[in-house]
Amino acid sequence: MSKPLTPATAAMLSLPPLLWAGNAIVGRLAHDLISPFALNFVRWILAFVLLLPLAGAVLRPASPLWRHWPRLALLGLLGIGCYNALLYLALQTSTPLNVTLVGSSMPVWMLAVGRLCWGTPISRRQLLGAGLSVLGVLTVLSRGDLQVLGQLRLVPGDLFMVLATILWAFYTWLLAKTRLPAELQANWASFLLAQMLFGLIWSGLFTAAEVWSGHFHVAAGWPLAAALLFIAIGPAILAYRFWGLGVQRSSPQIAGFFGNLIPLFTALLSIPILGQTPHAYHVLAFGLIVGGIMVSK
Repeated sequence: MSKPLTPATAAMLSLPPLLWAGNAIVGRLAHDLISPFALNFVRWILAFVLLLPLAGAVLRPASPLWRHWPRLALLGLLGIGCYNALLYLALQTSTPLNVTLVGSSMPVWMLAVGRLCWGTPISRRQLLGAGLSVLGVLTVLSRGDLQVLGQLRLVPGDLFMVLATILWAFYTWLLAKTRLPAELQANWASFLLAQMLFGLIWSGLFTAAEVWSGHFHVAAGWPLAAALLFIAIGPAILAYRFWGLGVQRSSPQIAGFFGNLIPLFTALLSIPILGQTPHAYHVLAFGLIVGGIMVSK
């Protein structure tokens, strides 16, 4: 059963989509500077180093982390090893517009995974909320003109994003359902660092495969350094912290609807970055997405 959605919880679940919108933009800008799996690997190395002073004790030999490593390894695989690696891979051949369109299916996958894997019932309010939220995303992507949607074409990167979205739905449900010792879950930095430890193993293996296949490349310099610093602090540490806290205070289904704020925030971020101006359809889309969240809670 979903918990009441308070303003504080709504704020917690709104910050990650804002940071992840920036992640998609930066990931696209950096795709010529570094290969996708390497970008994900280096990003999490930096995040791990930044969190180490806050939660390094969780790595001690007597830590419960080692007794519960299979669960943490699964969380690390889905949320750290796979999701962003697939997103960055998708941005190699797809556009942020198409990627956010595919990502708009998040509420549907969240409801489906909960129903199929945990038997969680789906209410009519949640179905209505999903419809309103997706309609809001389509309003942003179409710029208020349905003919724009008819011109969209799927490419291999869009399929990678479909897989990434499904895996993120599983990750979010596992955050809510996985039971770990209080010592691990009481401290957010320790819990995230434990996931990172195993996520780095997975992302390191993916990067090794990238090197072996001849697709690895990196162009060291200040642009890449700035991009890595942003995605390590914002979309990695802060976004994962508030997403996990928001899921605990609400439910995976409700959190899934907040994911549809990503394309809206992407459109808003494009104003200062690309010099675009807001339009009436942005207001309409915001109303539809927020309406979907409120109806479904």
